[in-house]
Amino acid sequence: MDAVQALTIRAGVLDVAIERHGHPGGWPVVLLHGFPYDPRCYDKVVPLLVAAGATVVVPYLRGYGPTRFLERATPRSGQQTALASDLRALITALEGAPPIVAGFDWGGRAACVASALWPGQLRALVTVSGYNVQSIAAASSPAPPEVERKLWYQYYLHGERGRAGLDTYRREFARQLWHEFSPHWDFSDAEFAASAASFDNPDFVDVVVHSYRHRYGLAAGDPAYQHLEDQIAAQPPITIPTVVVDPQADPLVPPGLPRAVHEWRLSALLDVRRADVGHNVPQEAPEIFAEAVLHAHTHS
Repeated sequence: MDAVQALTIRAGVLDVAIERHGHPGGWPVVLLHGFPYDPRCYDKVVPLLVAAGATVVVPYLRGYGPTRFLERATPRSGQQTALASDLRALITALEGAPPIVAGFDWGGRAACVASALWPGQLRALVTVSGYNVQSIAAASSPAPPEVERKLWYQYYLHGERGRAGLDTYRREFARQLWHEFSPHWDFSDAEFAASAASFDNPDFVDVVVHSYRHRYGLAAGDPAYQHLEDQIAAQPPITIPTVVVDPQADPLVPPGLPRAVHEWRLSALLDVRRADVGHNVPQEAPEIFAEAVLHAHTHS
Protein backbone atom coordinates (compact mmCIF):
# COMPACT_ATOMS: atom_id res chain seq x y z
CA MET A 1 0.00 0.00 0.00
CA ASP A 2 1.25 3.48 -0.89
CA ALA A 3 2.03 5.57 2.19
CA VAL A 4 2.05 9.28 1.43
CA GLN A 5 4.42 11.65 3.19
CA ALA A 6 3.34 15.29 3.37
CA LEU A 7 6.51 17.35 3.67
CA THR A 8 7.77 20.88 3.26
CA ILE A 9 11.04 21.27 1.35
CA ARG A 10 12.99 24.53 1.36
CA ALA A 11 13.83 25.10 -2.30
CA GLY A 12 14.93 28.38 -3.83
CA VAL A 13 12.58 31.19 -2.83
CA LEU A 14 9.92 28.82 -1.50
CA ASP A 15 8.98 26.41 1.20
CA VAL A 16 7.46 23.88 -1.19
CA ALA A 17 4.73 21.61 0.12
CA ILE A 18 5.08 18.18 -1.45
CA GLU A 19 3.46 14.77 -1.24
CA ARG A 20 5.92 11.90 -1.59
CA HIS A 21 4.81 8.37 -2.41
CA GLY A 22 6.50 5.01 -2.78
CA HIS A 23 9.75 3.47 -1.60
CA PRO A 24 12.68 5.91 -1.23
CA GLY A 25 14.83 3.70 -3.43
CA GLY A 26 12.49 3.81 -6.41
CA TRP A 27 13.08 5.56 -9.71
CA PRO A 28 12.14 9.23 -9.22
CA VAL A 29 9.22 11.05 -10.80
CA VAL A 30 7.98 14.61 -10.24
CA LEU A 31 4.37 15.32 -11.26
CA LEU A 32 3.34 18.96 -11.78
CA HIS A 33 -0.22 20.26 -11.76
CA GLY A 34 -1.64 23.16 -13.74
CA PHE A 35 -4.06 26.07 -13.29
CA PRO A 36 -6.59 25.90 -11.74
CA TYR A 37 -5.84 22.49 -10.25
CA ASP A 38 -3.65 21.01 -7.52
CA PRO A 39 -1.96 17.68 -6.65
CA ARG A 40 -5.32 15.91 -6.36
CA CYS A 41 -5.30 15.59 -10.16
CA TYR A 42 -2.66 12.88 -9.75
CA ASP A 43 -4.39 10.80 -7.09
CA LYS A 44 -5.16 7.96 -9.53
CA VAL A 45 -1.86 8.25 -11.41
CA VAL A 46 0.40 7.90 -8.39
CA PRO A 47 -0.60 4.34 -7.33
CA LEU A 48 0.05 3.06 -10.85
CA LEU A 49 3.56 4.50 -10.82
CA VAL A 50 4.32 3.35 -7.28
CA ALA A 51 3.24 -0.17 -8.22
CA ALA A 52 5.84 -0.03 -11.00
CA GLY A 53 8.62 0.91 -8.55
CA ALA A 54 8.59 4.70 -8.71
CA THR A 55 9.17 7.21 -5.97
CA VAL A 56 6.73 9.99 -6.81
CA VAL A 57 6.86 13.61 -5.64
CA VAL A 58 3.86 15.85 -6.27
CA PRO A 59 4.45 19.49 -5.27
CA TYR A 60 2.04 22.34 -4.84
CA LEU A 61 3.17 25.08 -7.25
CA ARG A 62 3.88 28.59 -6.03
CA GLY A 63 0.61 30.22 -5.03
CA TYR A 64 -1.18 26.95 -4.28
CA GLY A 65 -2.03 25.05 -1.12
CA PRO A 66 0.55 25.10 1.70
CA THR A 67 3.48 26.27 -0.47
CA ARG A 68 4.79 29.63 0.76
CA PHE A 69 7.34 32.26 -0.24
CA LEU A 70 10.21 32.67 2.18
CA GLU A 71 10.35 36.45 1.92
CA ARG A 72 7.58 39.03 1.72
CA ALA A 73 9.68 41.08 -0.71
CA THR A 74 9.96 38.33 -3.33
CA PRO A 75 7.82 39.20 -6.36
CA ARG A 76 4.80 36.92 -6.68
CA SER A 77 5.70 36.07 -10.24
CA GLY A 78 3.83 33.53 -12.32
CA GLN A 79 6.18 33.73 -15.32
CA GLN A 80 7.30 30.48 -16.91
CA THR A 81 10.96 30.78 -15.90
CA ALA A 82 9.96 31.31 -12.26
CA LEU A 83 7.98 28.07 -12.32
CA ALA A 84 10.86 26.26 -14.03
CA SER A 85 13.33 27.64 -11.48
CA ASP A 86 11.10 26.39 -8.68
CA LEU A 87 11.21 22.93 -10.24
CA ARG A 88 14.98 23.01 -10.59
CA ALA A 89 15.40 24.14 -6.97
CA LEU A 90 13.09 21.37 -5.78
CA ILE A 91 14.97 18.70 -7.72
CA THR A 92 18.24 19.95 -6.24
CA ALA A 93 16.78 19.95 -2.72
CA LEU A 94 15.52 16.39 -3.09
CA GLU A 95 19.14 15.27 -3.63
CA GLY A 96 18.32 12.24 -5.74
CA ALA A 97 18.94 10.99 -9.23
CA PRO A 98 17.61 13.07 -12.12
CA PRO A 99 13.85 12.47 -12.22
CA ILE A 100 11.30 12.03 -14.94
CA VAL A 101 9.21 15.21 -14.88
CA ALA A 102 5.63 15.16 -16.10
CA GLY A 103 2.93 17.79 -16.20
CA PHE A 104 0.23 19.72 -18.00
CA ASP A 105 -0.71 23.39 -18.30
CA TRP A 106 1.48 25.42 -15.88
CA GLY A 107 3.15 22.24 -14.70
CA GLY A 108 3.85 21.09 -18.23
CA ARG A 109 5.29 24.49 -19.02
CA ALA A 110 7.58 24.39 -15.99
CA ALA A 111 8.72 20.93 -17.02
CA CYS A 112 9.33 21.96 -20.64
CA VAL A 113 11.24 25.12 -19.75
CA ALA A 114 13.39 23.27 -17.21
CA SER A 115 14.05 20.54 -19.77
CA ALA A 116 15.19 23.11 -22.31
CA LEU A 117 17.37 25.07 -19.88
CA TRP A 118 18.86 22.31 -17.71
CA PRO A 119 18.65 19.00 -19.59
CA GLY A 120 21.38 17.41 -17.48
CA GLN A 121 19.25 17.62 -14.36
CA LEU A 122 16.26 15.74 -15.77
CA ARG A 123 16.02 12.17 -17.01
CA ALA A 124 12.97 12.43 -19.27
CA LEU A 125 9.89 14.54 -19.93
CA VAL A 126 6.18 13.80 -20.26
CA THR A 127 4.27 16.81 -21.54
CA VAL A 128 0.62 17.24 -22.41
CA SER A 129 0.12 18.82 -25.85
CA GLY A 130 3.80 18.97 -26.72
CA TYR A 131 6.31 21.82 -26.60
CA ASN A 132 4.73 24.00 -23.95
CA VAL A 133 7.06 27.02 -23.93
CA GLN A 134 5.48 30.43 -24.36
CA SER A 135 6.70 32.88 -26.97
CA ILE A 136 6.02 36.28 -25.43
CA ALA A 137 7.12 37.98 -28.64
CA ALA A 138 4.43 36.15 -30.58
CA ALA A 139 1.70 36.68 -27.97
CA SER A 140 0.87 40.16 -29.27
CA SER A 141 -0.40 38.73 -32.57
CA PRO A 142 -4.14 38.02 -32.35
CA ALA A 143 -5.52 34.59 -33.10
CA PRO A 144 -8.77 33.99 -35.01
CA PRO A 145 -11.89 34.94 -33.01
CA GLU A 146 -12.88 31.30 -32.47
CA VAL A 147 -9.59 30.80 -30.61
CA GLU A 148 -9.61 34.16 -28.84
CA ARG A 149 -13.01 33.66 -27.24
CA LYS A 150 -11.78 30.55 -25.45
CA LEU A 151 -9.12 32.64 -23.71
CA TRP A 152 -11.59 35.05 -22.07
CA TYR A 153 -10.27 34.26 -18.61
CA GLN A 154 -6.76 35.37 -19.58
CA TYR A 155 -7.94 38.70 -20.99
CA TYR A 156 -10.28 39.19 -18.01
CA LEU A 157 -7.27 39.03 -15.70
CA HIS A 158 -5.47 41.75 -17.65
CA GLY A 159 -7.59 44.35 -15.85
CA GLU A 160 -8.21 45.13 -12.20
CA ARG A 161 -11.84 44.05 -12.50
CA GLY A 162 -10.55 40.59 -13.34
CA ARG A 163 -8.18 40.56 -10.39
CA ALA A 164 -11.05 41.49 -8.08
CA GLY A 165 -13.28 38.89 -9.71
CA LEU A 166 -10.75 36.13 -9.22
CA ASP A 167 -10.16 37.16 -5.61
CA THR A 168 -13.86 37.29 -4.80
CA TYR A 169 -14.93 34.19 -6.75
CA ARG A 170 -11.91 31.88 -6.57
CA ARG A 171 -13.94 28.67 -6.46
CA GLU A 172 -16.56 29.81 -8.96
CA PHE A 173 -13.84 30.98 -11.36
CA ALA A 174 -11.98 27.68 -11.14
CA ARG A 175 -15.11 25.56 -11.43
CA GLN A 176 -16.17 27.44 -14.56
CA LEU A 177 -12.79 26.70 -16.15
CA TRP A 178 -12.95 23.04 -15.16
CA HIS A 179 -16.22 22.76 -17.10
CA GLU A 180 -14.92 24.68 -20.12
CA PHE A 181 -11.51 23.00 -20.27
CA SER A 182 -12.92 19.46 -19.94
CA PRO A 183 -16.34 19.48 -21.61
CA HIS A 184 -16.86 15.71 -21.32
CA TRP A 185 -15.59 15.25 -17.75
CA ASP A 186 -18.42 14.82 -15.26
CA PHE A 187 -16.45 15.59 -12.11
CA SER A 188 -18.20 15.45 -8.76
CA ASP A 189 -18.63 18.16 -6.16
CA ALA A 190 -16.31 16.20 -3.91
CA GLU A 191 -13.60 16.04 -6.58
CA PHE A 192 -13.74 19.78 -7.07
CA ALA A 193 -13.84 20.52 -3.34
CA ALA A 194 -10.74 18.41 -2.78
CA SER A 195 -8.73 20.81 -4.96
CA ALA A 196 -10.54 24.08 -4.26
CA ALA A 197 -8.94 24.60 -0.86
CA SER A 198 -5.58 25.09 -2.60
CA PHE A 199 -6.86 28.32 -4.16
CA ASP A 200 -7.10 29.92 -0.69
CA ASN A 201 -3.32 30.36 -0.65
CA PRO A 202 -2.62 34.04 0.11
CA ASP A 203 -0.42 34.37 -2.99
CA PHE A 204 -2.78 32.61 -5.41
CA VAL A 205 -4.35 35.71 -6.94
CA ASP A 206 -1.09 37.62 -7.33
CA VAL A 207 0.71 34.69 -8.95
CA VAL A 208 -2.16 33.88 -11.32
CA VAL A 209 -2.71 37.48 -12.39
CA HIS A 210 1.00 38.01 -12.99
CA SER A 211 1.19 34.84 -15.08
CA TYR A 212 -1.58 35.97 -17.43
CA ARG A 213 -0.22 39.50 -17.72
CA HIS A 214 3.46 38.65 -18.13
CA ARG A 215 2.88 36.17 -20.96
CA TYR A 216 1.34 38.97 -23.03
CA GLY A 217 4.04 41.48 -22.21
CA LEU A 218 1.69 43.50 -19.97
CA ALA A 219 3.69 43.09 -16.76
CA ALA A 220 7.40 43.10 -16.08
CA GLY A 221 9.00 39.89 -14.94
CA ASP A 222 11.00 39.28 -11.82
CA PRO A 223 14.49 40.61 -12.64
CA ALA A 224 15.98 37.51 -11.02
CA TYR A 225 14.79 35.46 -14.01
CA GLN A 226 15.55 37.86 -16.84
CA HIS A 227 18.63 35.95 -17.98
CA LEU A 228 16.48 32.85 -18.29
CA GLU A 229 13.77 34.74 -20.15
CA ASP A 230 16.42 35.87 -22.61
CA GLN A 231 17.45 32.25 -23.20
CA ILE A 232 13.95 30.86 -23.52
CA ALA A 233 12.86 33.60 -25.92
CA ALA A 234 14.76 31.76 -28.66
CA GLN A 235 12.42 28.74 -28.22
CA PRO A 236 15.31 26.31 -27.69
CA PRO A 237 14.81 22.62 -28.44
CA ILE A 238 14.24 20.03 -25.76
CA THR A 239 16.83 17.29 -26.14
CA ILE A 240 15.92 14.82 -23.38
CA PRO A 241 13.70 11.79 -24.09
CA THR A 242 10.09 13.00 -24.31
CA VAL A 243 6.62 11.50 -24.46
CA VAL A 244 3.74 13.72 -25.59
CA VAL A 245 0.17 13.11 -24.48
CA ASP A 246 -2.27 14.62 -26.98
CA PRO A 247 -5.76 15.32 -25.54
CA GLN A 248 -8.45 15.12 -28.21
CA ALA A 249 -11.15 17.13 -26.39
CA ASP A 250 -9.14 20.04 -24.99
CA PRO A 251 -10.64 23.27 -26.35
CA LEU A 252 -7.44 25.19 -25.68
CA VAL A 253 -5.15 23.28 -28.02
CA PRO A 254 -5.58 21.72 -31.48
CA PRO A 255 -5.64 17.90 -31.28
CA GLY A 256 -3.93 15.44 -33.54
CA LEU A 257 -0.85 17.42 -34.52
CA PRO A 258 1.44 15.41 -36.79
CA ARG A 259 4.46 13.84 -35.14
CA ALA A 260 6.70 16.07 -37.26
CA VAL A 261 5.23 19.15 -35.58
CA HIS A 262 6.24 17.82 -32.18
CA GLU A 263 9.68 16.77 -33.44
CA TRP A 264 10.34 20.37 -34.49
CA ARG A 265 11.29 21.24 -30.89
CA LEU A 266 11.39 17.81 -29.24
CA SER A 267 14.48 16.26 -30.77
CA ALA A 268 14.37 13.06 -28.67
CA LEU A 269 10.65 12.37 -29.05
CA LEU A 270 9.83 8.83 -27.94
CA ASP A 271 6.10 8.68 -28.57
CA VAL A 272 2.86 10.62 -29.01
CA ARG A 273 -0.13 9.13 -27.19
CA ARG A 274 -3.69 10.26 -27.72
CA ALA A 275 -6.24 10.61 -24.95
CA ASP A 276 -9.93 11.18 -25.66
CA VAL A 277 -10.27 13.68 -22.84
CA GLY A 278 -10.00 17.39 -22.10
CA HIS A 279 -7.39 19.60 -20.51
CA ASN A 280 -6.89 17.82 -17.18
CA VAL A 281 -5.45 14.64 -18.64
CA PRO A 282 -4.11 12.98 -15.45
CA GLN A 283 -7.42 13.25 -13.63
CA GLU A 284 -9.57 12.42 -16.65
CA ALA A 285 -7.39 9.61 -18.02
CA PRO A 286 -5.00 8.49 -15.26
CA GLU A 287 -4.11 5.20 -16.92
CA ILE A 288 -3.01 6.89 -20.14
CA PHE A 289 -0.98 9.47 -18.26
CA ALA A 290 0.68 6.81 -16.10
CA GLU A 291 1.45 4.69 -19.17
CA ALA A 292 3.17 7.70 -20.76
CA VAL A 293 5.41 8.07 -17.70
CA LEU A 294 6.14 4.33 -17.69
CA HIS A 295 7.05 4.50 -21.39
CA ALA A 296 9.50 7.31 -20.62
CA HIS A 297 10.95 5.18 -17.81
CA THR A 298 11.51 2.10 -19.94
CA HIS A 299 12.93 3.98 -22.92
CA SER A 300 15.27 6.49 -21.28
